[in-house]
Amino acid sequence: MTPGWLLLIAGGGLVAGIFSARKSPRVWLATTLAGAIAALAAAAGMLASGAIWDWQPGFVIGGEAVHLQLDGISAFFLILLAVLGGAGTLYSSEYWPDTAHPASAPSGRAWWNGLLLNMGGVLLCANGLHFLIAWEIFTVCAYFLITRERQRPEARAAGWLYLASSHVAMVFLFAFFALLAARTGSWELGPMRDHPELAPLFWLALAGFGLKAGIFPLHIWLPSAHANAPSHVSAILSGMAIKMGIYGLVRFTGWMPAPHSAGWVVAALGAISAVLGVAFALGQHDLKRLLAYHSVENIGIILIGLGFAMIAAAHGNATWGHLALAGALLHVWNHGLFKALLFLGAGSVLHATGTREMSRLGGLWRAMPWTASLFALGATAIAGLPPLNGFVSEWLVYLGLFDAVSAHGPASFAAILAAVALGMTGALALACFVKVCGVVFLGRPRAEIAEHVHECGWRMRWPMLALGTACVTIGLAPILFWPALATAAATWQPAPAPILPPVSLVTLGAFHLALAALVILAAVFLWRRVQHNGVTRAGTWDCGYAAPTPRMQYTAGSFAGIITGWFDWILRPQRHAHLPKEAMRARADFAEHTPETVLERFVEPAGLLAIQVSTAVRRLQHGRVQSYIFYLLLGLAALAILAVTGGSK
Repeated sequence: MTPGWLLLIAGGGLVAGIFSARKSPRVWLATTLAGAIAALAAAAGMLASGAIWDWQPGFVIGGEAVHLQLDGISAFFLILLAVLGGAGTLYSSEYWPDTAHPASAPSGRAWWNGLLLNMGGVLLCANGLHFLIAWEIFTVCAYFLITRERQRPEARAAGWLYLASSHVAMVFLFAFFALLAARTGSWELGPMRDHPELAPLFWLALAGFGLKAGIFPLHIWLPSAHANAPSHVSAILSGMAIKMGIYGLVRFTGWMPAPHSAGWVVAALGAISAVLGVAFALGQHDLKRLLAYHSVENIGIILIGLGFAMIAAAHGNATWGHLALAGALLHVWNHGLFKALLFLGAGSVLHATGTREMSRLGGLWRAMPWTASLFALGATAIAGLPPLNGFVSEWLVYLGLFDAVSAHGPASFAAILAAVALGMTGALALACFVKVCGVVFLGRPRAEIAEHVHECGWRMRWPMLALGTACVTIGLAPILFWPALATAAATWQPAPAPILPPVSLVTLGAFHLALAALVILAAVFLWRRVQHNGVTRAGTWDCGYAAPTPRMQYTAGSFAGIITGWFDWILRPQRHAHLPKEAMRARADFAEHTPETVLERFVEPAGLLAIQVSTAVRRLQHGRVQSYIFYLLLGLAALAILAVTGGSK
């Protein structure tokens, strides 16, 4: 079947799902999954062949002829959209059913399909006006999904912040596309590297797409939106919606010329986002908000690779740029897979306990072994540990940086700094997820709600299993995915010769297979030994207590207290302590809250100042003609003074 027919089936399935969302959840589930599978098949086929599908049906929307195109880059992102869309669809059928949410579930299914359909439209549109229309509709659909629990003030506030930030981004993007159309004479999109006058427009694209991607410090909407949305919505927002910003940057840096400083700026923003994103994550006690900040971190890793690819393209298209770009593109897939897995795992915890507060959880692995195991797998992947997929994409970025250092070019020193930032990010991410897994799943329950929990059903488990399997597959056989990376990279920057995989990629796959085999053998050996010998229990060596209690365990804040102290200058934590002053104090309290520094310390005060200024100006409009004449005379006097001063000079 041709890509055109498959994409038609995909679109038809999603549209059918919109109309059946309220009447028949089963029909919605079947048609939406069919659409996701068809889109996956079309994108995979185009990526494997390296061809370009171009369709101009001849009808007009908004005065512009419809033009759809599927090439290596759009197919690469469409695969991720199809996988995450299908996984979220199946997961939501159990996580957000009509029985528990009769008011919001039916409309939520329709908005979900609208989101998937219009994100696919953004990837396929080769017309700037239609790109903006699809972009705006998917933004509105995401707003209604974030505010599914609109009875909660936090959800409403998160939705409004997301909508306001998205429309600020839309202003930049409208300016970008309008100026692009004005200077080229058409809304049609395509390669235009022979127009150097378009290079300054890159900064508008960076602001607009960067806001959607959640680049630090433009990430202000991201933590609250991801934390307060239903978990399957959080998964698609983190796994795919913010990648639409990355898609925009990859697409237009490939199609258009960019200023010489563009790559340096992108790489610097990537390093800042990676380090500060994980620093803010360490300071969180809300499980989903912590995962949201890791989205900022991983967007930073992607931008490091993209930034150095842009630097290489501006300095002779060096080979190390291909490696950095391949690592960035693979991390787009990898982050989408393991972050969706982690959000779905967090949703399973929330579904069972009713809370996202990590310090009220603990010991969940006993009752939720599937969720605990799959969450641990996702945590290993996001920490960049072998033998999983996160290590592979970061390794490719490292290879590009190391080769840049060896080349002794203009990027050598910057590559050293980026490699240090990447290493620091990985170490902090590992510490953060040791905290998460230890506090949430190990130890003893810290509150009663964590004592009586249950494992999720199979419709929630299967999507997590599928995403976990994809993480393992990419980690164990990375060479199988190189052709897709090479096709996407060649679409971004055509190379005179095929982009060959690094030799170390094959070696890395073999090492990962051996490591995975050793881990499995060790696990089987330990399990058999425990089963054979049994477990004997003995009293605790007293030392002042007879048995450990939940109050003696680390909390989410105390576990990471030393590390977050290194970043007090940016985290600005708010601490509330009532420490004991006498030897036998009956009670002592300590609480710590990490605010959203950029939002609360900079954006909100600036917004408040703007409101106060506008209110003061509005008071001047009171309808008195005498006052208006007085304002006019003041203006004329000021002009006269300026004229006299200028003439005397």
